[in-house]
Amino acid sequence: MYIYDQYDHEILRQRVAQFRDQTERYLAGDLSEAEFLPLRLQNGLYVQRLAPMLRINVPYGMLNSTQLRRLARIARDYDKGYCHVSTRQNIQYNWPDLDQVPNILAELAEVEMHGTQSSGNCIRNVTSDQFAGVAPDEIVDPRPYCEIVRQWSSFHPEFAFLPRKFKIAISGSEMDRAAIQVHDIGLQLVRNGSGEIGFKVLVGGGLGRTPVIASAIREYLPQEHLLTYLEAILRVYNLHGRRDNKYKARIKILVRAMGAETFAEAVEQEWQHLKDAPSTLRREDIERAKSYFTEPDYQNLDDASAQAQLEQQASDNIAFGKWLSRNVRQHRVDGYAAVTLSLKPTGIAPGDITDTQLEHIANLAERYSFAEVRTTHEQNMVLADVKKTELFDLWQEARKLGFATPNIGTLTDIICCPGGDFCSLANAKSIPVAEAIQRQFEDLDYVYDLGDLDLNISGCMNACGHHHVGHIGVLGVDKKGQEFYQVMLGGNAGNKASLAKVLGPAFEAEEMPEVVQKVVNVYLENRTEEELFIDTYQRIGIAPFKERVYAKAS
Repeated sequence: MYIYDQYDHEILRQRVAQFRDQTERYLAGDLSEAEFLPLRLQNGLYVQRLAPMLRINVPYGMLNSTQLRRLARIARDYDKGYCHVSTRQNIQYNWPDLDQVPNILAELAEVEMHGTQSSGNCIRNVTSDQFAGVAPDEIVDPRPYCEIVRQWSSFHPEFAFLPRKFKIAISGSEMDRAAIQVHDIGLQLVRNGSGEIGFKVLVGGGLGRTPVIASAIREYLPQEHLLTYLEAILRVYNLHGRRDNKYKARIKILVRAMGAETFAEAVEQEWQHLKDAPSTLRREDIERAKSYFTEPDYQNLDDASAQAQLEQQASDNIAFGKWLSRNVRQHRVDGYAAVTLSLKPTGIAPGDITDTQLEHIANLAERYSFAEVRTTHEQNMVLADVKKTELFDLWQEARKLGFATPNIGTLTDIICCPGGDFCSLANAKSIPVAEAIQRQFEDLDYVYDLGDLDLNISGCMNACGHHHVGHIGVLGVDKKGQEFYQVMLGGNAGNKASLAKVLGPAFEAEEMPEVVQKVVNVYLENRTEEELFIDTYQRIGIAPFKERVYAKAS
């Protein structure tokens, strides 16, 4: 992973000192709320329902064990002993005191972390595939390009006050695990007919009030022009994006208004002035970025022997076999595997993790995975480089610590925003509904029979829980001061991205487990052999689900 140099450290030191002064002046009454708002936002600080919320960047999801321990200490010393993994791979604290936030940022800077540009109308944290660098289906490792974009976008004066927040995701694998089609800019690494590396460029995706699947505006962009082309896109957006209405200010609205083809033409025209500018990447620039992501000290292992051992252990221990089938993924290096640590045991808010658990994960990372961890879009954590021969030992430890729930990719691996329990924007609570649905489907054998099934919950239209791209999506809505939940079906965040359709009128919270059960029953009754939920939905449409869910009891 990227290690900060002297310039990075100095920039962060100055940033912390600057924000400390701004906070002190605000608390003393020398800065108004309106003046302090953009300053705190660009340092990751929100004002939530009950307390401030501080969002910490985790660039492309990568953390080391030292950083995990510092996050744990901050949770213990400055918060209520836990933090939250967000759907953008970041870490959030829900209870810091405002006057202590500069101290938190100072402590984070010591371990090369910060909250800079984790909020506000600027380019946010660059996200990617949690299995980047180890996935067998990888075309090119996207992390060096993520780091190039991170460095370029940090403190970029031209893009510090955009019409609205701006999110970029980069995927380097055949299977999109970074949801690039629902980002402001999505970049897919590709190779042309000559084997040269470049990008397919998608623009104008996003969720929220107006969910949109991104449009491809360039099928192949040579890698050396990555930054100049991004500059061209952002300049067109900065020039034409609306600033009079924040609900119509995202780039997706501009692309739809102009039309994707016209927008692409405007970008190409702007790019003609930029493509040979100083930000054109030289080969040595790209190679330097790649050098940050060194190959771990993999051993030459006997994969066949390790696999045979695993199969025997799985045969002898059914619980281990279930975990192996759901939480362990193939690795590009023989003898190794990637392991997802579930943060979704029933009864715990999805994505929440305590200070003690963070320290335990740091220990696991040091023992099993080169002291590195990744956060995921699904609000879990990954140990990316585990020897197959050590999987059984890891499972035993993870099980004792509460990280071995064998539910990754299933109905109970719910994506869920903090909702009305914390967020001042939320219309309804998300966490209790997620727990109730998990309890409805506690029988893991039943859940396994359902296969891969994404259920996403958001507490409001801002869609932090990505409900529009869940196979089953749930949106909290307000009806005359009461909390209700709208159900949507058919969303998908992967290669065949699609937006879910509303099933019908909303339901009360206590109805939700049974509603989801009815939806599942329709799937079970109509699926063909080995057909997944999303496939069945696409084949039979929404009507059979609607008929069952809204049928009057006889």
